[in-house]
Amino acid sequence: MTRRLIEVRSYKLKPGATAAFHATAVSSAIPLLREWGTDVIAFGPSAHEPDTYFLIRAYSDLADLKAKQDAFYGSDAWKNGPRESIVPLVVSYLNTVLWLSQEAIDDLRRLNSGPGS
Repeated sequence: MTRRLIEVRSYKLKPGATAAFHATAVSSAIPLLREWGTDVIAFGPSAHEPDTYFLIRAYSDLADLKAKQDAFYGSDAWKNGPRESIVPLVVSYLNTVLWLSQEAIDDLRRLNSGPGS
């Protein structure tokens, strides 16, 4: 069975910032992540709590996660692009990683893709 490492990032946003965060995610941050080779599984405002947002990405392993994120977050494309619109809206974030089968990843992708994802 093929398995991949999933990172679930949960953002606590400033009050009322969800719409602006999502607009920037859809228009530039998510397309840029994908351009840099990141498998974005799902993202969007949380259904359970206001001012909370999630981003789920898949990697081969921890080394792949570190390499891809170091390259992306260290890039001029991020620093001079969506970073300026995203970071000021974030109060904090928490990352959780876990292993999932490809079937579970496909379900996450299918069941959590909404408008703009």
